[in-house]
Amino acid sequence: MATPFRLALRFRPRLLDSLPGYGAAQLKQDLAAGVTVGVVALPLAMAFAIASGLKPEAGIITAIVAGFLISALGGSRVQIGGPAGAFIVIVYGIVERYGIANLLLATMFAGVLLFAMGVLRLGNLVRFVPVAIVIGFTNGIAVLIALSQVREFMGLRIATMPADFFAKVKAIIAALPTLDLATFALAAISLVIIIYWPKPWAQPKRAWARAAKHVPGTIIVLILGVLAVTLLKLNVETIGTRFGGIPRSLPPLSMPTFDWQLVRQLFAPTVTIALLGAIESLLCARVADGMIEDRHDANQELMAQGIANFVAPLFGGFCATGTIARTVTNVRSGAASPVSGVIHALSLLVIVLVAAPLAQHIPLACLAAILMYVAYSMGEWREFARLRHFSNNYRIILVTTFALTVAIDLTVAVEVGLVLACLFFITRVSALTRIEPITETEEIAVGVDHTAVEAYRLSGSLFFGAVDKMDGLLDPKRSTPKVTILDLSMLINLDTTGLESLESLHALLRKRGGTLILCGLQQQPHSLVQRSGFGHALGADHVVKSLHDAWELAKQRGAGKAQ
Repeated sequence: MATPFRLALRFRPRLLDSLPGYGAAQLKQDLAAGVTVGVVALPLAMAFAIASGLKPEAGIITAIVAGFLISALGGSRVQIGGPAGAFIVIVYGIVERYGIANLLLATMFAGVLLFAMGVLRLGNLVRFVPVAIVIGFTNGIAVLIALSQVREFMGLRIATMPADFFAKVKAIIAALPTLDLATFALAAISLVIIIYWPKPWAQPKRAWARAAKHVPGTIIVLILGVLAVTLLKLNVETIGTRFGGIPRSLPPLSMPTFDWQLVRQLFAPTVTIALLGAIESLLCARVADGMIEDRHDANQELMAQGIANFVAPLFGGFCATGTIARTVTNVRSGAASPVSGVIHALSLLVIVLVAAPLAQHIPLACLAAILMYVAYSMGEWREFARLRHFSNNYRIILVTTFALTVAIDLTVAVEVGLVLACLFFITRVSALTRIEPITETEEIAVGVDHTAVEAYRLSGSLFFGAVDKMDGLLDPKRSTPKVTILDLSMLINLDTTGLESLESLHALLRKRGGTLILCGLQQQPHSLVQRSGFGHALGADHVVKSLHDAWELAKQRGAGKAQ
């Protein structure tokens, strides 16, 4: 009786593996790390949400809900999840085109897709995305993030910032005369503080200086910004003036409203969110593995990301993924287990419940400075200078992906980058495929008439991109010998198109009274030849183990020398 197909679902969060033997020492480490990351995550969460065209509380909710679920259910011991800078451009474009409700729906659909990828064990496939594509779209996103913050950084009077790159540049240039000096000065000072804050405390001698070393520059900027607004009465735009402040509680659980007519148009945004979330989270997890000498479960991580992205929109949050900056902070703060990530989320919740009223005085210029620093930090700018050391193929993929990300769309950039990578790979592998004649002096073939037999050695991969190498043997104008030997001992791969070229050669030789002999087949080519039935059509005795056997068979088929 046939056994029904069953999909083996392996769902085991890394948290479960960390709890046995968990004690007070680990809790102390996780508590310190979790609180530190929570403090770091607060300004980033608000900044990412505002830059994405959402209210600041959307970012905080995402950091709390998604951050909790990713740590509690994920496959990494130290990864921190939440809103990420990489999503800013994507989310802003979706909000502008489809509205917030449909952004939440696209995020939930992406969550389902991410979970399905984990269930189907597709976590390792993300690693197949070439590094040139990753660097290209990461740098492109960084440029777009920085560009999107020029309005808040300079206090420009732009009613609505366009999502399109060229329209955005045009709007910024047109609004330059409206530059607000107070806003620009505050943003510039904030950026300088963020960049240089840790350096004066590199070798602290006093206790207060040692303590200050552990306070992130982003928090210092927020504190100074609030003081500038409240004490100096600085007339700049704040969270309160634009959004009216931040609620002191999480919103109730609710399904987002949506228009069924737009749902079918959300396929592209859904795939974009899922693809970017998968790539970002698994790249982040690999970075964390290198820091703690561990190995994450990629499929479990994808399932956790899927659950987080499905649940967060139910509370008003948006898309989340693993974040490198917060994960690195978590590791450097001494995190021992996923408990630190759970504490990070709870710390944010406590901050919202206690200190939400103070958030209304946070200047948007300070948040813009934070995002400018994030944009600079996430870009791998040195790779542009290093392009001269790499091949033209690498340069074309990286620069094309970068340019398309900036000028058109991330989805288009990744698609074109992957197509280019595949084409260049096909070209490279095809160039390694060789079909060379085997000369009489190369092989000892006593008793073989070399006017009646031809032997060729195929090396590399005979696939759809390299079958043109067979054109010489398949030329109908070519005179064919009695026996043609193909030595496939150095052929590592054969696909169905390559197999078809061998079948065509066999048919041509048979039509002219000739014989084809294959020898030295490796495992994969041999398997395909037999499974396809070509081995049977050729004749079992015409598929031999070695070139010596092929020469002997050739003599039996009338290619021996006259005695």
